[in-house]
Amino acid sequence: MSGMKHLPIFYKVVGFLAVFYIFFKYLINFVMPPLPQSLILMYLFLAIVATTLYISLFEERMQEFWDPVLRFIRSNEGATTGVRWVVLVVVPFLAGFSTFQKLTPTATPPLEQRVIHPAPPREYAQLYNPIPHTPENILAGKGMFIAYCSPCHGPKLDGKGPAAAGFNPPPANFVDPGTIAQLQESFLFWRISTGGVGLPVEGKPWNSAMPRWETRISPDNIWRIIMYEYEGSGHKPRTWE
Repeated sequence: MSGMKHLPIFYKVVGFLAVFYIFFKYLINFVMPPLPQSLILMYLFLAIVATTLYISLFEERMQEFWDPVLRFIRSNEGATTGVRWVVLVVVPFLAGFSTFQKLTPTATPPLEQRVIHPAPPREYAQLYNPIPHTPENILAGKGMFIAYCSPCHGPKLDGKGPAAAGFNPPPANFVDPGTIAQLQESFLFWRISTGGVGLPVEGKPWNSAMPRWETRISPDNIWRIIMYEYEGSGHKPRTWE
């Protein structure tokens, strides 16, 4: 740790941003669902702004930050010159080539045909709501919806919650007759319970940020939330009849 104190601030900042990105991109997935790329980039942008403010507060700190960069650019040593060519030529070339490959259309067909509403696993397909349709249960479902679901799906169930702007694709709009009004309650129970990680191959790429709520909410309360989603959106669940 004592060596870190003498490390130039430039390397500290670069290391901090690298660890910050790796944490939100990969390590956080072990304790919660994957974050959308747009949200990760927003966090990274805020981290860059914070470090820029930290560096620019004092002139001495700003000079200390830029010293390694200026020495690298101005040095005439043989080893440094070779590395400089790699950084200034090869790295931009690889970045441009990678961008070109991502943006170039391909004629290769997808390996799997994507299904917007994939069929739930067999153990979920035949489920039915065992909770009585009473005002008390609907009110309980509303309370849990506000607590767990409204940050994304919105208090009006229209997919415009305070966190919705950070997700791509956006959260589902339950008021739209093309969403839950076309689905059975068992489908909603499956999607809420298993979240984005429970989607089958044919349902991807959805990049769904839906958490796996079965680890936090009991099955009975998930049914109550579903009951309120239909009641609050003005729709009725689809049935075989």
